[in-house]
Amino acid sequence: MDQTLYLILLLIALCSVSECVQRQYHFINVLKIWTEAQRFCREKYTDLATVDNMNDMNELKKSVNDGGVHDIRIGLKRTSVNKWQWSSGEPALYLNWGSGQPDGGDECALIGNGEWHDWPCSNSLTFICSSSNMNTGLVFVNQMKNWRDAQSYCRQNHIDLVSVRNQNENQQIQKFINDSHISNDVWIGLFRDPWQWSDQSDSSFRDWASGEPNNAGGVENCIVLDPNAQGLIPNNQGQWITLGQWYDGSCDNPLPFVCHEDKLILINETLTWPEALRYCRQNYTDLVSVHSEEMQRRVMNVVKRASTEAVWLGLHNYCQMNMWLWLSGEIVCYQNWAPGNGTKPENCSLTKRKGAVQSGGDQRWISLPETHKLNFICSRS
Repeated sequence: MDQTLYLILLLIALCSVSECVQRQYHFINVLKIWTEAQRFCREKYTDLATVDNMNDMNELKKSVNDGGVHDIRIGLKRTSVNKWQWSSGEPALYLNWGSGQPDGGDECALIGNGEWHDWPCSNSLTFICSSSNMNTGLVFVNQMKNWRDAQSYCRQNHIDLVSVRNQNENQQIQKFINDSHISNDVWIGLFRDPWQWSDQSDSSFRDWASGEPNNAGGVENCIVLDPNAQGLIPNNQGQWITLGQWYDGSCDNPLPFVCHEDKLILINETLTWPEALRYCRQNYTDLVSVHSEEMQRRVMNVVKRASTEAVWLGLHNYCQMNMWLWLSGEIVCYQNWAPGNGTKPENCSLTKRKGAVQSGGDQRWISLPETHKLNFICSRS
């Protein structure tokens, strides 16, 4: 077999399907109100804990090694802004509301006849997940679930509830609905709530207990969770909550808390790609590699603070084989290229090409000459 073809097949076989944990959690067993806890975490680590998924929740619980601790703080707090966002964590830059929509206080969105409507999240509908399906990237789930349960199903079995980021994607989803003979309205991944993470992350992960958040007395603006709950326990409103689920409580009640330390560091200097690579290897570990959608979400949270239109990644074009590789030598299995980038042969007679992520819009990857000067992201490990 030709050596080049053999190497390509070997690299494809080695596509990474797992991610290293990109946050380290630190339990602080000192009683502080929310603002004091936030200040402590920002001084000593990165911020009060952000949670992206259930894996993060499990890591956070492991950090709390004192079985006698029951109520702790994390970094989610109620704000006065009730903004629409995608379950995937992407900002809702494109909206395709039907006439007169959204028309009330409903917090979730469905699609019907190509238009969107707000709808109570507690209602049950069938839904569409984004998936690794090579043909459409979509899966219709013909089960009636409320929005939160539909979100959990998609995340456990596919990728997430579907995002619709532009008119083209909206048309593709409507074609998928027509081709699949779906006659009813379906959930999409659009929702809104007033909760914001302390580090300004777009993480949409929520683990509310039944009936929560209820904002009892109009003063419950911070999250409390019990990392050591066994079975069902009552919360301070006399309601029963299950292991590890969240409820809202007063920000002024002193509690222990959890900080997180990010392993992704945005460097606001403007350097060429080789200069950025040298900087990361001298000061941290390497330029960041993005092997999964979960890692892309974390990169998206970092790059929104950039001062340049794009940010260098540890992605480079290997001209001899006309393929893109991460610095670790792994082929690009998870793809997030902007249209017209990353899929066509690069002109190797000109300057070498490297990969960057856009800091605005839908934050896709683009191919640029390595001589461009940009911000960049280093990884601690």
